[in-house]
Amino acid sequence: MTTTPNPPDSTDPHPAAGPTPPQYPQQPPAYPTGPTQPPAPPAYPAQYAPPAYPSPTPQTPPPAQHAAPPVPPQPQPAIPPKPITPAPLHAHHISTDQRRVYLKAHQRHADATALGSLLIYLPHFLSSLVVVSLVSLLVLGDLAFLGIVGWLLTGLLIFHRPTESTLARRLLGLRHPTREEFSRLAPVWQEVTARAGVDAQNYELWIEENDTDLNAVAAAGHIVGVTTFALNRLPNGELAAVLAHELGHHVGGHAWASLLGYWYALPARLAYRVIRFLAVITLRVAAVFSLLGFLVIAFFLGIVAFGTITTLYGLPLLILAAPYALAAVGRRAELRADQHAAALGFAPMLASVLHQMHGADQAAKQQAALAARAAGTRLPKESAMAKLLATHPDHHTRLHHLQPWLQPQPPR
Repeated sequence: MTTTPNPPDSTDPHPAAGPTPPQYPQQPPAYPTGPTQPPAPPAYPAQYAPPAYPSPTPQTPPPAQHAAPPVPPQPQPAIPPKPITPAPLHAHHISTDQRRVYLKAHQRHADATALGSLLIYLPHFLSSLVVVSLVSLLVLGDLAFLGIVGWLLTGLLIFHRPTESTLARRLLGLRHPTREEFSRLAPVWQEVTARAGVDAQNYELWIEENDTDLNAVAAAGHIVGVTTFALNRLPNGELAAVLAHELGHHVGGHAWASLLGYWYALPARLAYRVIRFLAVITLRVAAVFSLLGFLVIAFFLGIVAFGTITTLYGLPLLILAAPYALAAVGRRAELRADQHAAALGFAPMLASVLHQMHGADQAAKQQAALAARAAGTRLPKESAMAKLLATHPDHHTRLHHLQPWLQPQPPR
């Protein structure tokens, strides 16, 4: 019978004696210490030269097919131009901005000069009426009144727009403004009429092709014209003063009154020229044959003239004096038109225009004097009769009447 030893976990109370475990050291081992000084480095071999630094190898460009595409030039930002400094405005420049306009209820009237002009033309009118009546009796017989009434009604044509256009083109030599001219002229005209309280559409603007004279015209019932010199050379304030002066002629009735009187005086003037021509021819023919015949015909013509003057109550004599009276009324009308422009605030501008016109007249007189001196003659002085027949006052007179408007006004 075999015996089997007990396993280690046996509960045998007397196990067999095993090997004895080693004793744990009583003292720990000493910790190794390093050397007190580090070892000296080996000496560098001085006998050997340092190796040469390797030179860089040349870079070969990459193949063209792998080259990067060229960079397109970048647009440089545009440098903004320097702002253009506007030219300084003329001292007589005015604003033409649109604004509210108040129109007057009565935009036309007949002032004292217009009524005076019609009164002076009255002898011409009556003489013309006699001439038209005689011609109508000779031509129409019993229907002579139709000719007289028709002639009287022709005076209304001066307010007829198509007739005015024909008058402006044929008699006054005016034309319609171009687009550029109208763009400059219309705003100034609007400003003038706005200050006057007048409807600008009631009048028509015209241009006179004249690059040497500073002038303007008011004619018939609705014509206002300026020269190209005034339009292109004057600042808008002075151009407005010129237009305001012409508007004064229309508002005061000067334009239509003078044209109406001139129209109704045409038959009398035509008859006077015919009679004068026949008388001169008759006297010359009579003088050829004998002095006695000349005296007889002259006496006969004198009797006819005296009878005509007596029959017409001296109207022909008044006609002889009419040119001087009309010239005086015309000068007064110019001063009234100046006052109208000054009342609208254009007195300084109008004074500047008058100074320019005076300077131009003086320069023209000096040139004429030099030309006369070069020709060995003397320039004749203006006669007193010519001054009486002048239709415009001299510039000194006009400037004198503008002085009250040029003085500084006291504050209100």
